[in-house]
Amino acid sequence: MNRFVAALALIASTISPALANECPTLQAQIDAALGTRYDPSATNAKALAAEAWALHQGGKHAESVVKYDEAAKAAGITLKHKQ
Repeated sequence: MNRFVAALALIASTISPALANECPTLQAQIDAALGTRYDPSATNAKALAAEAWALHQGGKHAESVVKYDEAAKAAGITLKHKQ
């Protein structure tokens, strides 16, 4: 059991930095796509992106990426994720 927990912690520690680097890229894509749009879907997407950025700042990168995807869906755009 202890080996499993250690392995899980190792995996999580290697994945989190990769997601941390993706968050600013996703934010930039949202900003570029929405630009000066002021329609209701863009307003909603901007609010979701702000929540995603707050999650990123709090170190919750996986949750932030999910929230960015939600923002993109609300705006009707597709984000390009890192491979």
